Amino acid sequence: MADPKGFLTTPRREWPRRPVEERVRDWDEVYVPGGLLPIISTQADRCMDCGVPFCHEACPLGNLIPEWNDLVSREDWRAAAERLHATNNFPEFTGRLCPAPCEAGCVLAINQPAVTIKNVECAIADKAWEEGFAQAAPPDRLSGLTVAVIGSGPTGLAAAQQLTRAGHTVAVYERDDRIGGLMRYGIPEFKMERRHLERRVEQMRAEGTRFRTSTTVGRDVDAAELRSRYDAVVIATGATAWRELPVPGRELAGIHQAMEYLPLANHVCEGDLERSPLSAEGRHVVIVGGGDTGADCLGTAVRERAASVTQLDIYRRPGAERDEENEPWPTYPKLYRLSPAHEEAGALRTAPAADADARLFAASTLRFEGDEEGRVRGLHLVEVDAARKPVPGTRRTLPADMVLLALGFSGPDQGDGSIAQLGLELEPRGTIARGPDFATNVPGVFAAGDAARGQSLIVWAIAEGRAVAAAVDRFLTGGTSRLPAPIGPYDRPMSV
Repeated sequence: MADPKGFLTTPRREWPRRPVEERVRDWDEVYVPGGLLPIISTQADRCMDCGVPFCHEACPLGNLIPEWNDLVSREDWRAAAERLHATNNFPEFTGRLCPAPCEAGCVLAINQPAVTIKNVECAIADKAWEEGFAQAAPPDRLSGLTVAVIGSGPTGLAAAQQLTRAGHTVAVYERDDRIGGLMRYGIPEFKMERRHLERRVEQMRAEGTRFRTSTTVGRDVDAAELRSRYDAVVIATGATAWRELPVPGRELAGIHQAMEYLPLANHVCEGDLERSPLSAEGRHVVIVGGGDTGADCLGTAVRERAASVTQLDIYRRPGAERDEENEPWPTYPKLYRLSPAHEEAGALRTAPAADADARLFAASTLRFEGDEEGRVRGLHLVEVDAARKPVPGTRRTLPADMVLLALGFSGPDQGDGSIAQLGLELEPRGTIARGPDFATNVPGVFAAGDAARGQSLIVWAIAEGRAVAAAVDRFLTGGTSRLPAPIGPYDRPMSV
């Protein structure tokens, strides 16, 4: 470590955010441009270079965190970028979108604020692009073997890049009109500007990866026919089958799934639309679901000038400190966290009936009520206890002429017919079944990411993409591969 006393002398400082009043008027990233570089070297100095770095175990990619922390503290950006990219294809994505389980596993976090690992990662990735360290890496020679990757989210892109660099000819099939999957149309621009995605796609094109957009496998292309044309197929379509809320009044107009709402706002940011057909402007919005997708809806509705926005979370408000008995270090704890969207909603007081950050905790939806025209006008809820049982005398009604359901996803969408056309076996929970080598029951077809693992984090998605690429490479080359495999299909986050 560059400063052996850094963790004692330097307090934790995070990437500063732009003022709320400024950032809610645009769709740019919420952070102060250039705000990381003045502080990041001393923040990297806080890393203790532990003998057993649990941040490695907490991160499924196995990022070499102490190594690149030390290099950043010495301002050796080229070497830091090399070490970072050795385990992560897209560190600027994880540096902005990952909730940082590595920080929960930081040894310093036992009794102090953790090292700002996520910020250091982001600074290295951005510096790599600025200084020209993130060059395309085409293979020296081609293998003559072909792979089709279905889905262009983080899993599909990571798998495609790894396989292309190994010398295989890879084509990525994406049903949307642009590459990126949920990173393109599910993640709001204020969390990650699309320029970061675009330059990675261009890097992959320069390396030889081919992209087929506006192509739904199962409809535009028969999945079985696709399998016959390629030496291997990777299914990385994500878990896009959203969960429903079967309560009275669900049929009313004005109630939408989050993934019906968010993509339209992103199409506005792309310049495809002047105004979203589902704009929250002037509406009383209630978001059902307390996760990251719900927060994305919250930040989007605030920028669309909603009359009010309230977010319902069925869980009780978590504490500010780790529960050492049930969630001991180094597991990722459930804590009260204030995302940029919640900070904005609190500052602007978007939800008079809710707590300071627009969330109503321990709230369960009972039913919706509508007007004579069949449009939603209100949401009836009740407070619940830890067992999710209603608390007597706590029923209330919120005004709502727009409701967004952000309840998560159950598995891959089967509506396109690709799973049936290939004859893939499914797990009882609806995900694609696979063996220890990521292979499905169909020879030459592999499944990775949320489609097989279930809904997870972007860092797990990239790790799955890298691992399935190694499995496919072994399949194609007869049992050996030089590609790294950071996880297995049955690996799970650290837990008690």
